Amino acid sequence: MPTPKMSDEQLQQLLTQQPEWKLESGKLIRDWTFKDFVAAMHFVNAIAAMAEATGHHPDIDIRYNHVRLGLISHDAGGVTERDAAMAKSISQEFAAG
Repeated sequence: MPTPKMSDEQLQQLLTQQPEWKLESGKLIRDWTFKDFVAAMHFVNAIAAMAEATGHHPDIDIRYNHVRLGLISHDAGGVTERDAAMAKSISQEFAAG
């Protein structure tokens, strides 16, 4: 059984606590810019390792040195506590990104 979606109030609280993230098309979104493609790919590989360790995989869009991460629990039809936890972990791990 999927984790339930977060309420609008919970989402607003999360976005207040994690201002680098935004809600777009029902997903938690964060954009990152790096010095070059290689640095962007190092970041993506680190995100992949985190995702595998947690069993929760973000949508990843790579455009040269720009990376966009999207978090959503497709099985729940929206953002859940799993997504919120992943966003917080990513923000803590890559605070200077």
